[in-house]
Amino acid sequence: MDTETKHILIVEDDKNIRELYAMALVNAGMEVKMAENGQQGVTMALEHHPAVILLDIDMPLMNGHEAAEQIRFDAWGKTVPIIFLTNHSDAMNVAHAHMLKPDDYIIKANEPLKDIVNKVRLAMHT
Repeated sequence: MDTETKHILIVEDDKNIRELYAMALVNAGMEVKMAENGQQGVTMALEHHPAVILLDIDMPLMNGHEAAEQIRFDAWGKTVPIIFLTNHSDAMNVAHAHMLKPDDYIIKANEPLKDIVNKVRLAMHT
């Protein structure tokens, strides 16, 4: 595995949340790239091929569902671990996300940072 595939891509429009997750992952020894909207996230994912993508749903320009659909359309993107990291817990969002075959669907408000880091580690090794 080359160095390009060992980083985590965080796609999150809220700068404070994006940086909080990035800091937790970096402190756990991971390399991180960040995107502030779905469109930028798709571009970065297809260019850099991260090991795992943390993907918010509610973002400007392109939401997380649309971004995941575009990533999954790519040959590489069909198998990349995607973890939706959102505060949307309604059935419609959860069902739509699960159609995109994520590795996990995490409700931000309910999940401690250490558990998110552990889920990223698990996704990197599966």
